[in-house]
Amino acid sequence: MFINTYTKPIGKRLLRLAALACALSLPVATANAAEAGAAMKKARVELGASAAFDRAGQVWAAGKDGGHVVVRKSTDAGQSWSPPSRVNAIPEAIAADGEGLPKIAFGPNNEIYVSWTRPLSKPYSGEIRFARSLDGGASFDAPLTVHADRQEITHRFDALSIASDGKIFVAWIDKRDLLAATAASRDYRGAAVYYTVSADRGATFQGDYRIADHTCECCRIAVSAQPDGDVIALWRHVFEPNIRDHALARLHADGRAEPLQRATFDNWRTDACPHHGPALTTDGNGDMHAVWFTQGETPGVFYGRLASDRVEGRRKLGGARAAHADIAAQGNALLVAWKEFDGERTLLHGEYSADGGKHWTARELAGTAAASDQPRVLARDGRLAVFWNTQNEGMRVFDMAAGTTR
Repeated sequence: MFINTYTKPIGKRLLRLAALACALSLPVATANAAEAGAAMKKARVELGASAAFDRAGQVWAAGKDGGHVVVRKSTDAGQSWSPPSRVNAIPEAIAADGEGLPKIAFGPNNEIYVSWTRPLSKPYSGEIRFARSLDGGASFDAPLTVHADRQEITHRFDALSIASDGKIFVAWIDKRDLLAATAASRDYRGAAVYYTVSADRGATFQGDYRIADHTCECCRIAVSAQPDGDVIALWRHVFEPNIRDHALARLHADGRAEPLQRATFDNWRTDACPHHGPALTTDGNGDMHAVWFTQGETPGVFYGRLASDRVEGRRKLGGARAAHADIAAQGNALLVAWKEFDGERTLLHGEYSADGGKHWTARELAGTAAASDQPRVLARDGRLAVFWNTQNEGMRVFDMAAGTTR
């Protein structure tokens, strides 16, 4: 299955149908009331999971099991997985599909950090949660909410990044400024992006620091740690009046976010959120590489190097049904992965570049006939791999260079 998106400003009735079709992984172009009603009767499968290499090269995955975030470890590159270990002892609501899912990352001393979004009772409201393990996953501290603002509003779509000096950055989509503007009868486009920082291995967080106003409401945020200890954030922005292209900003640990720069120039005019965020990585030369989705002047999923005022080497990935690409770098090597529905099955595709994106080798990595999560590209210590969670096949790891499934 794949998530397509609507391309034009639409009325309220059609907007509701489009949002429903997006949530159910139905192409909007063919969605109708009968299809949406039939899909609603099916149990929704929550496959949202992320993965990362630890310092020893083992793969860890974070996902959801009922009211618990759980982590699993693989010592054989994804051939088998340990039993799940609970991150939160007390069950709670957990977002685990689409653009919102548990995240996992490792600190410099192999600390395990996990973040997730906890939905609250009001529609589209949530809190950003965080928990840590300082003993290799044997136990986790009680989770905490990372932001000081405790209104029952949107704090969703968390992004987790560990800076080069070990500080923990967590970013999220936030609607406090929209509510304030509405109360003051001021116009406000979209939502805002905020972040917070921990300098004590996740014991406490300092924030809330606003990155930018007028961001898309339901697209994931991409984050990339830099060698100097800063973090670059990339998100779908709402440029005036309704252009939903991407912007980026450099985040400092002291709460200073540098002014945003426009990062993509597709001129996608729409008054709806596509639930389709970007991915970002930084190579060994300091060049930033991104993948993103647009239905602007040239629709599709694209790769490109982000310069100060332009995109270099921009190229389309896959066909009309390509979706949810991810990217990571190790030195000058890059790995891109995305999924694409061929009418019967969802296929996992990968492209590998050994020279910073100048030349690429493509390979079809896998396929599934059932539901699937978005692919995640993993990187550490010269290794690049693709993690993919599917309903029928479970969690798998793919070595693009060798063309093997592990």
